[in-house]
Amino acid sequence: MLHLFGEVAEAVAAIRRNSSLVPRAAIVLGTGLGGLASQIEADWSAPYEEIPHFPRSTSIGHSGRLVLGRLEGVPVVAMEGRFHAYEGYAYDRITFPVRVIKALGAELLIVSNACGGMNPQYHAGDIMVIDDHINLMGGNPLTGINDDRLGPRFPDMSQPYDQRLIARALEIARRENFVAHRGVYVAVSGPNLETRAEYRFLRTIGADVVGMSTVPEVIVAVHAGLRVLGLSIVTDLCFPEALKPAKIEDILAYAEGAEPKLQAIVRGILRDEAAAGRQN
Repeated sequence: MLHLFGEVAEAVAAIRRNSSLVPRAAIVLGTGLGGLASQIEADWSAPYEEIPHFPRSTSIGHSGRLVLGRLEGVPVVAMEGRFHAYEGYAYDRITFPVRVIKALGAELLIVSNACGGMNPQYHAGDIMVIDDHINLMGGNPLTGINDDRLGPRFPDMSQPYDQRLIARALEIARRENFVAHRGVYVAVSGPNLETRAEYRFLRTIGADVVGMSTVPEVIVAVHAGLRVLGLSIVTDLCFPEALKPAKIEDILAYAEGAEPKLQAIVRGILRDEAAAGRQN
């Protein structure tokens, strides 16, 4: 971990040569969820490969760009696509952008993903606001010698997701008249989907949805002192006794169809942030 501080400084310096905007909030857009980035009043954007030490996104539905600008009047930095362990990246690479986001000045991280629903009350296209998570990815981005400049050795994870933001997200969903659940996300490494026995196991240990991302970024966000809101779009159903083969085109279609719901929550949260900023 000791190499990260200097690498983060190099990435931030490269970004600052193009934009002086100091983001208040950061948004990580997952599979099929990149449409929100086009609504940002962009100050500057660039492909990841033009930013020092950023990996290159190889996943379907991830365009791989960093955008700085304003949304709902709030200065933001948005990631159009993320990185995954199944792409072959180490956890310090997967989470490197979160370090950069923090160093740019962000205080809030909104992270989104597409996931498989295991709770029988969930339907494809539903939104789940993440209340907690389970890490079954087999790795942790904080492993190694800790750099106290980045965060504490033993960050507390009793509430990795901000409870006030969770309540507000659910309130926005009720106001906009769409379904939003509150539940537990379990992260696995992928890239294969799970067997019927694995879905039974994951449901038994308390997970409502399963995915292949998000948890590493949230661990680092907590380590860095960011407030976190996690949003999942249920794009396929993972009921062991009625399991059907998942198709990537169907997953992308459900993600795209549900994106307006996710956008409503994100915009509502940012309006709250803008109002809070005016009061301070």
